[in-house]
Amino acid sequence: MGPPAHPFSTVDANIILTFAVLLIAGMASGQLAKRLHMPSVTGQILVGILLGQSALGLFDIHDAHRLQPVIDFALGLMAVAVGSHLHFAKLRVARRRLVLQAVLEATITPFLVFTFIFLIANPPWQIAILLSAIAIATAPATILALVKETRSKGVFVKTLVASVALNNLACICLFEIAHAAAGASLDPSRTGSVLSILAAPAREIGLSLVLGGGIGVLLVALTRRIVRPDRLSALSLIAILLTVGLGQQFHISPLLSCLLLGMVLANLTPDKEEIGHAVFDNFEYAIFAVFFTVAGMELDFDMVVPGGALALIVFVARAIGKITASRTAMRVGGATERVRKWLGPALLPQAGLAVGLMLLVAEDPAFVDAGLTDLFLAVVLTIVLLNELIGPIVTRYALRQSGDFGKDRARVIDFLHEENISTSLTATTKDEAIEQLVELLIRTNSITASRDEVLAAVRSREELGSTCLGSGLAIPHARIDVSDSIVGAMGISSDGLRIKTPDGQRVHCMILLLTPESERDRHLEVLSTFARAIGRDRIIQQQLYHVDTPAHAYELLHADVESEDFNYFIEDDEE
Repeated sequence: MGPPAHPFSTVDANIILTFAVLLIAGMASGQLAKRLHMPSVTGQILVGILLGQSALGLFDIHDAHRLQPVIDFALGLMAVAVGSHLHFAKLRVARRRLVLQAVLEATITPFLVFTFIFLIANPPWQIAILLSAIAIATAPATILALVKETRSKGVFVKTLVASVALNNLACICLFEIAHAAAGASLDPSRTGSVLSILAAPAREIGLSLVLGGGIGVLLVALTRRIVRPDRLSALSLIAILLTVGLGQQFHISPLLSCLLLGMVLANLTPDKEEIGHAVFDNFEYAIFAVFFTVAGMELDFDMVVPGGALALIVFVARAIGKITASRTAMRVGGATERVRKWLGPALLPQAGLAVGLMLLVAEDPAFVDAGLTDLFLAVVLTIVLLNELIGPIVTRYALRQSGDFGKDRARVIDFLHEENISTSLTATTKDEAIEQLVELLIRTNSITASRDEVLAAVRSREELGSTCLGSGLAIPHARIDVSDSIVGAMGISSDGLRIKTPDGQRVHCMILLLTPESERDRHLEVLSTFARAIGRDRIIQQQLYHVDTPAHAYELLHADVESEDFNYFIEDDEE
């Protein structure tokens, strides 16, 4: 008699039953983990391990492989969501710290991993260089799941998600270079010039740009005249499936292509949430639950023993590298103290991309013939196991310590983001200052009026009476239907603008507000809030009027406990 059949994999048709059972297990374990004050991701991975080959054996690796199309779509969807955070206009004010973060994370982290490996374990250099490249990546799916679960929002989250997108791009590029160099050393037929070695990653990046960018542009063009939600959802589904499927068909990275698809959608249609990943919001929880449960099923504890020591070295070196790179980049980039301290720990999770790159090596004949695949598989799978069990817990803690935890709820002045704030306002007249804020507002918001129309509306209101409130605060505003909700921009001058004010004091903070007629009551509430909180509170004035960067101003207005007295939550609806 043969071995007993697994209860959920007796026939191919039971893939639906397998999916249902894993969804139930993932949702239940996620809720249990949250009750124990742990990330739901960790609970889902643990129940996957329990159900899989390493524990009860209710499912085997073949069951996970039968769900691969679902997992591939989930990875593509998550990559589109991460790419959508690379909105160039909104990240313009943060570009210095993000560029520094990308460069340092792609240099310091692999350098430390490579150095630690050679000093302590001294494996073949081909293994060391590949492990060093893989160490750069952070798991986008885990980060997005934790951000959504904790309802986090703010400068820290914006920096974190953009950093994940950039380090995945860097990881793919550097891994291709490392893979080509290592393969050439093992297979004499692959030897060639440096340019020929660099040709493979260049092809990967180029084709990904063409695929993801092209499908993104096509999706935008097709949906310009379509308003029906069902058709927009269908086209979004087709776009993501095509990007993933064509990426696999032509042996280029579906993850990189989907990142670029999300980036194109974010920059060409920044306020059109009816297309792209957002149309699947109602299903995201189910997708995450199945994805991480299957990820747990694929982790094999039999690999821990042969790969344990080297994996532990990589785990420690990677953590040190990410924390060092992040603290250095954020300090030089002028980030707030919370972002400097907690960004590195938040970047620890690692999963899908690392496993995908691992499989490329496992299928490479040069590495198989050299006998290096078993060691490489053991080390990478053990690293993923460590990073996915420990990483989410650390990331969740970092989100809480950052001040962004639970902030993704409507607040009275939540329309002011980092990109809407300038700390270098300079003008000799009030009208000149208003012009600068109008240009900032138009650059960072999608509004339906032109610059001249907005200026005319604001000037018309100024003719009725000055909006300089005294104590260094001015709030020029107008009621004009340029958006569905209030939009605004803030300019700060530490020296103060020499313009006419009721009390003769210089203007240090000018806030421009545009309000649609439908938000008349909210308009009065916002004006009252700013006048009471900034105009009358000398402590807030001293801090706000002399902030160093827009990120510091945002944190003062949104994240600090002190700000909650005026920037309160409109709805206190904790889950």
